[in-house]
Amino acid sequence: MRLAGGGGMRAASGVGAASTERPSDEREGCGHPRVGGDRMGVVVVDCSRGVTEPEAPTGADLKAEVGRTAVLARAFRDGGHPVLFTLIAYQPHLRDAGAWLAKFPGAAGLVMGTPAVELDPRLGVTPADIVVTKKGPSAFFGTNLAALLAAEAVDTVVVCGATTSGCVRASVVDSVQYGFQTLVVGDCVRDRAAGPHRANLFDMSAKYADVVDHTEARGYVGGCPRRPSRMQPAGA
Repeated sequence: MRLAGGGGMRAASGVGAASTERPSDEREGCGHPRVGGDRMGVVVVDCSRGVTEPEAPTGADLKAEVGRTAVLARAFRDGGHPVLFTLIAYQPHLRDAGAWLAKFPGAAGLVMGTPAVELDPRLGVTPADIVVTKKGPSAFFGTNLAALLAAEAVDTVVVCGATTSGCVRASVVDSVQYGFQTLVVGDCVRDRAAGPHRANLFDMSAKYADVVDHTEARGYVGGCPRRPSRMQPAGA
């Protein structure tokens, strides 16, 4: 995303790739893998057109990450697991943006009813998917996301989206604090540059989540039992 001084998410070799560097739990007491659970939900963070299209003031070319995320979301739907999308959208007066807008003025363009807050059509969003609107970095803060996941009996949250060091990381930390096992799909997230992307994947792997690629994530969801949504209306 563009900061106050501009620059956006710059194209860099490997910027959207999963980090292969993993912390040592034996040396540092961290990084212990915890992949597991019976019911997974994928949360796609902030893949609206204002983030995934390079023409937007807060955007970048996320074609590869969006494409892989769409494939992963389809695997979740096919397996009977919930797919949730978050997006940032403010009222035109922007008073609902709070203090964050002073640090991140580029987000002033993410206004309700504009193309910038439409989910990227390449994601293949369906009427059965859940869309959560948020005002700050975390997908959980000030939203009903945790309640929605609990209603779906989700015990493991899989996170994709943008940006790795910003809204993705904030959502991952809150996911763990709400008691969910958490995975980050390293090749389905992106940042402004390769450095913060890799550093934050490393740090999340050490403390908060398992970092996997989209192929691994599809394998995990394929190994979970298929269950109908608990929130699906009768006869739907």
